[in-house]
Amino acid sequence: MPYSRANGVDIWYEISGDGPALILIHANPFDHDLWLYQRAHFSTWFKIVAIDIRGYGRSAKVTTPFTLKSMCDDVIGIMDDLDIGRAVCMGCSVGSGTSILLGLDHPDRFEALILVGGNSGTSDRYMKRVEGYRSDLGSYHIEHLRQLVEPQFAQSRLGGYLLNMFAERGPRLSGEAIARVFVAGNSTDTTERLQDMKVPTLVINGEFDHSRAAGERTARLIPGATHKILPGTGHACCIEDPVGFDALVLEFLRARALLPAL
Repeated sequence: MPYSRANGVDIWYEISGDGPALILIHANPFDHDLWLYQRAHFSTWFKIVAIDIRGYGRSAKVTTPFTLKSMCDDVIGIMDDLDIGRAVCMGCSVGSGTSILLGLDHPDRFEALILVGGNSGTSDRYMKRVEGYRSDLGSYHIEHLRQLVEPQFAQSRLGGYLLNMFAERGPRLSGEAIARVFVAGNSTDTTERLQDMKVPTLVINGEFDHSRAAGERTARLIPGATHKILPGTGHACCIEDPVGFDALVLEFLRARALLPAL
């Protein structure tokens, strides 16, 4: 299995396809399979690098304090290990916060950012999440997953199957490690720096995304950013409506000549 240890912890990733690099950074409390549809589709054009962020999947379950910058360093470490000079970066929720900081601190390494949720600031929900994962990972995980999608999707056979797939991976997780990811993600506010973003940016929010207002603010403050709403979806819109989501991403990449010819 491929691991990067460039930043001192084991960070697992999966590669699909060939071509220019597309880095995928998932949300709490999923893992790299949040992007299962995008890995299958965008590997047509790109070398997909789908990461299990620290605390999830096969990556290290870090229970000591760390920062959002540490998570950015994990991504840069993988890129360096793979000799990836520049990439498109797509992140959801805490992955979008990571992507924003990557674009601000390493603008020379990224062709574009695609932010799902797109919150540059802190969330008033995070302490509830921290308490939930520290107290009862087993029951809280599926509860949280259901809150991140539109209710009818969670109740559907496909939605229930997909969310339960992530919940069934609970035995390999650590509630304290997940809590540390929430603390890290909510200890950095990049809102005042957004005006300095040089990397072309697309922000996507689901129609019922609890981060929609924050995503709209982020897109408004980043020079030249594009904002799109995906109807009928929640925070994890990439897994709720992959056809609609991918169409928005393809439109953005084509407009900026970032979609390779086949």
